[in-house]
Amino acid sequence: MKKRALYGVADYEEIVRKNGYFVDKTHYIEKLELIENPVFLRPRRFGKSLLCQMLESYYDVSQEDDFERLFGQTYIGQHPTPLHNTFFVLHLDFSIVKPIGSLIEIEKRFDLTCNLRMKTVVTRNFNDKLSLELKEDCSSNLQLLLNVLQENKNLPRLYVIIDEYDNFANKLITSHKDSLYRELTGDGSFLKTFFKTLKEGRKTGTITNVFVTGVLPLAIDDMASGYNIANFITLQTKFEQMLGFTQREMGQLLDEVYRDYEIEPATRQEVEAVLKNHYDGYRFVTPEGEALYNPTLVMYFLKQFCDEKIIPKRLIDLNLRTDISWIRRLTASNPKNTEEFVDQLTLYNKIAYDDVLLVEKFNLFQFFEKSFFPISFFYLGMLTKRDDFYLKLPNLNMQQIFVEYFNEIHRINVSTQYAEIMQHFVNAPKLEQLFAGYWEHYVSQLPEAILNVTSSVTSFQQVNENFYRTTFFELCSRYLSRWFTWHVERSYPQGKSDLEFVGKYHEKFAGLRWVIEFKYYSNTELKKSKSSLKNWKLKEKDTLQIAGYVEGLKKEYPEAHISQFVIYCFGNQGFRVFEVD
Repeated sequence: MKKRALYGVADYEEIVRKNGYFVDKTHYIEKLELIENPVFLRPRRFGKSLLCQMLESYYDVSQEDDFERLFGQTYIGQHPTPLHNTFFVLHLDFSIVKPIGSLIEIEKRFDLTCNLRMKTVVTRNFNDKLSLELKEDCSSNLQLLLNVLQENKNLPRLYVIIDEYDNFANKLITSHKDSLYRELTGDGSFLKTFFKTLKEGRKTGTITNVFVTGVLPLAIDDMASGYNIANFITLQTKFEQMLGFTQREMGQLLDEVYRDYEIEPATRQEVEAVLKNHYDGYRFVTPEGEALYNPTLVMYFLKQFCDEKIIPKRLIDLNLRTDISWIRRLTASNPKNTEEFVDQLTLYNKIAYDDVLLVEKFNLFQFFEKSFFPISFFYLGMLTKRDDFYLKLPNLNMQQIFVEYFNEIHRINVSTQYAEIMQHFVNAPKLEQLFAGYWEHYVSQLPEAILNVTSSVTSFQQVNENFYRTTFFELCSRYLSRWFTWHVERSYPQGKSDLEFVGKYHEKFAGLRWVIEFKYYSNTELKKSKSSLKNWKLKEKDTLQIAGYVEGLKKEYPEAHISQFVIYCFGNQGFRVFEVD
């Protein structure tokens, strides 16, 4: 029976029950058992909740009879550890706690959330021999449970899982409730008391381990005295691939999909390219190591792909887009910081970082310092490692999001006045006319500080090839995604192409491939060349450069209709488009 691509399902048992696709990461259970009090951070919706659910199913003594059904086909099912199904499991999800109102109101919601979960554990495992009062604070109820375990050594120990430990604390930060956040993590707070109780349970042995996931290493650091036993494993090489798909895993997953749904094999290379361009590129530990795919976004794509057997029109899941409010919040103290940060990434797709600052714990004060911006956005999943000195945007999805924000802060209109241009292109695809429309309506809106090399603004004195190709790509993707996908910096033996249009195999431009090279000359450079815009000639070195890319492309796609272009952009003076024969 063919499997299903289940998007947004974090319940491990549900995936097994519904025969969903599952990339087996269970061998990491062995490694996690060797770590005391592990804390693992990843950007939101990167598979953390599924990992937590899987650990609950594996360790919960009440699910022992289901072990073969749940894990029989996995690595850990065939190589089980002695600890499987030997613990009471308390699985808490802090994302449920709404950070609304006063600290007392938040505490009530926190207590109720935790107490209900503890009550489930007690009801399932103690029958009527132990009862918890929901009106009590959850730390007191947890201590009561631990006391019972301390007095009854023959009972299973407690395994605690905390998913999204920082979720409601992060929401306080993004909603500008800093004083409330400080109360939340300060001495004597309910949250600090709760973590102190966990620490005490680990000390007495009534809690066998505590596994914690989150996005930012803020809250735990800000209450370090309450939980100074945390072992951050986020930046350890051996756990880098615990969440996220490797290239091999992605290939095996596509093998299953193509076999189950009998999809035409000739389409696979194009589909693989789309997945890699939009969802791959995350490097959390080693810059030269293997990049990882965002697993939730892959499933978003595959669900539509399995249903319709075509590449989806929209490749960015609106529900999963990184909340742009983080950029606003982090840079709110100085609007210029916002522009500089977003402009830097839009213009160059790289930003310097201090590796010493890439630590696993930092506090609220550091988080909002300008020098910490790259580190903060690294943990949020907006940036990834380019090398040991620079971070970059991981993929086309994130590049599009940053260009959208660039357009917003510079008040560039991308929603009107383009329909006629795009419709004309679909009816008669001519690159020069399309780029002319982009130049007339988009480039004309750019502030002089971006375009003018003589501007007094020194941070971003000029645009470059990366800026033109990225903003041109983003604009085209808004209107032409039904018919095309795109490559940015596609690798060939001779180098990397700037931009490529790829006609989708199931639409009217199937087989069409345009390879485009961008060249930028400032106003000053144009003047020094002693040539005018009108008389500018295609340069031989540029012809040879793009011909090298096309040669490699023809070997990969011998049936494709390939065209090659060089686009010259001259400061704010104009452009020339040349088609290379």
